[in-house]
Amino acid sequence: MATYRVGVIGCRNIGVEHAAGLKGLGNATLAAACDLEASTLDEFRDRWQSEWPGLNTYSDHRDMLAKEDLDIVTVATSDHRHADPVVDAANAGVRGIFCEKPLATNLADADRMVYAAERNGAILSVDHTRRFQPLWRHIREQIVDGGEIGAVQYIVGALNGRRSMLFRNGTHLVDSICYFADSEPDWVFAELEAGYEDYTEYKGDGGHDPATEPSASGYIHFASGVRGFFAGGSKVSAAPKFKCEIVGTTGYVEVSRDNALLIRGNERESIQAPEWPVSGIPAGVQELVRLVEDGGEPISPARDAHRVVEIMVGFLDSQRLGNVRVDLPIPLERRG
Repeated sequence: MATYRVGVIGCRNIGVEHAAGLKGLGNATLAAACDLEASTLDEFRDRWQSEWPGLNTYSDHRDMLAKEDLDIVTVATSDHRHADPVVDAANAGVRGIFCEKPLATNLADADRMVYAAERNGAILSVDHTRRFQPLWRHIREQIVDGGEIGAVQYIVGALNGRRSMLFRNGTHLVDSICYFADSEPDWVFAELEAGYEDYTEYKGDGGHDPATEPSASGYIHFASGVRGFFAGGSKVSAAPKFKCEIVGTTGYVEVSRDNALLIRGNERESIQAPEWPVSGIPAGVQELVRLVEDGGEPISPARDAHRVVEIMVGFLDSQRLGNVRVDLPIPLERRG
């Protein structure tokens, strides 16, 4: 069995979760880490050096890629800083890349990331985390795909609270709607949160200050006939923070973070998640290591994440044009 050399780019809390996915794997070693902040890099090295004594640290990801001969790279930089590390890693010959969500905050970046990965034959998986959680996977694979609610008709997703941010947490909700719809989006329309009427392109700070991003209320028309409704509350909307309702012809599912109900007629049944030894972000990293070893397709592929960016940019375009229908894909002149 080969031992794969892994590098982490972005070493704050999410980068720590990336590294945690490697712990105990016999076929992967954390060889290098990169962060712009020296103190963050020092903390990361101190945390993991007993596990990986040969861990090297860098302040420039290009320097790390040039020197370390890495097989796998994970990217946990700020939301608007994913593109260059992913493209550079793919061009450097890295075989697998695990990138934080959103894939990008504009379509030009998303386009070049997907192109670089595909041109170089690199597997690019994106951390839309619910795809790596047992409850949500069970609902998709056993309940929805298993026909327990009949044919899916529509999906309603809700995002509430002070971090109701379209590109930060909204990306998870859009992806969840797409995941259960299992179809290509044809067109969208949307209205942004009050106070963001002139928000025509991403102006966020990478996911830190909620005021830099609006939430949205949007509609997604899928080619299959499934309809998606994105209900984004304002920053003062009440909990729960995140939930989905998947409605079929014979029943429906209500799912929030850790709880779910299957409702058919007057019957309400709690859905129990299977037990996984690892879930969430570490499970996503471990899946990528397996794919590099054995081949196959990621559960959260780059093309699906690109579709999410396309929808969110479509929401912005709809607002800009007077809350009208926007056909997908977005025209070339709006992909910058």
